[in-house]
Amino acid sequence: MTIFMNKIISVAPMMDWTDRHCRYFHRLLAPSVTLYTEMVTANALIHGDADRHLRFQDAEHPVVLQLGGSDPQAMAQAVEIAAPYPYDEININCGCPSDRVKSGAFGACLMNEQETVRDCITAMQAITDTPITVKCRIGIDDADEETMLRTFISTVEQSGCNTFIVHARKAWLNGLSPKENRDIPPLNYDLVKTIKQEYPHLDIQLNGGITTIEQMVDLLPHYDGLMIGRAAYHNPRLLIDIEREFYNPDWVIDDETIIQSMIDYANGQYEQHNTPIKTVTKHMINLFQGVKGARKWRQTISEKAHQVERAEDVLRPAFDMISND
Repeated sequence: MTIFMNKIISVAPMMDWTDRHCRYFHRLLAPSVTLYTEMVTANALIHGDADRHLRFQDAEHPVVLQLGGSDPQAMAQAVEIAAPYPYDEININCGCPSDRVKSGAFGACLMNEQETVRDCITAMQAITDTPITVKCRIGIDDADEETMLRTFISTVEQSGCNTFIVHARKAWLNGLSPKENRDIPPLNYDLVKTIKQEYPHLDIQLNGGITTIEQMVDLLPHYDGLMIGRAAYHNPRLLIDIEREFYNPDWVIDDETIIQSMIDYANGQYEQHNTPIKTVTKHMINLFQGVKGARKWRQTISEKAHQVERAEDVLRPAFDMISND
C-alpha cells in the first residue's frame, strides 16, 4: 500500500455523464477518488445560467471544475464567476476531439496553440489561488506526438502550471468521430512514462484505456495518478474496489445504504430544484452490472423513472428485482 500513498485516482470529465448527480453517486461509492465536472465552456458561464453549471454538494469534494475556452480574458472571467463555488481545482480541456469543441477553438486543437494555453493559465491564476491544471492528448492528427507533447508541456509549464493529465492517445480531428477517437489510434503509455521521467518536478497523470484494478496496480507506480473514464460509468462498483485497493482497505458500503442514500438525494433534488427523478436515477442504471437480476433493475428504472415523483417508487421496486432474484 505504501507505493500508492499520495497518488491520485480520478474519474474523467465526461459530457452528459459526470453531472452533479452522477458525482454524488460516485462519491457515495468511493469517498476518496477525485471527481471532475462535465466540461463547461467559459462562455456558458459568462452568458448563461452559471449556478446551474456550477453548483454542487459539499459531499462531492475533492471535485474539479473543467473549463473549455481559448480566450485568456474570457477564461479569467469564468474563473471569477466560479470563485464563490469552492472547487478544489480548475482544469482546462485541451483533449476533447469533438467537432463542436474544435469549432469553438478549444479542446484538443489547443495542443497546437501552446502559447494560448499558457496565456489562459496566466490570466486565470491572476484571479484565483485555486490550482489550474491541464488535460491534454499526446498529440493531434499527423504531428509527431513525441515532439508535440514535449513542446506543449514545456511551453505551458512557463505559466506555472505543474499538473498535466495526459490521455495517452492522439486525437484525430480530421477523419475520425469522437467515438472513434476513444479507440483509434493506439495508446502510447510509454511516451507518458518517459515524459514523467523527463519532467520529474511535474505532476503527470495517465488517462486512457484503464479499466481494471490489475491495470491500475501495474501502472500507478510510474505516474502521479491515473484517470479512468467510461469504466467508472459502465461499472460503478469498480469505484468501491478502487477505494478499497488504493485508499481504505476496510472500506465497505452495502447495497441498502446506496439505495437509501440515493432515494434521499433524488427526493431532495426534486423538492429543492424540481429535478426529475429520472435525471438522478439514470446514472444508477449500471450499478448492478454483472449481478443476477441486473437486467430487471435496468428495465425497471428505464421504464418507470420518468413516471414518478418519489425516488423510492422506482428504486425500491427495481432493488427488489435484485434482492429477490
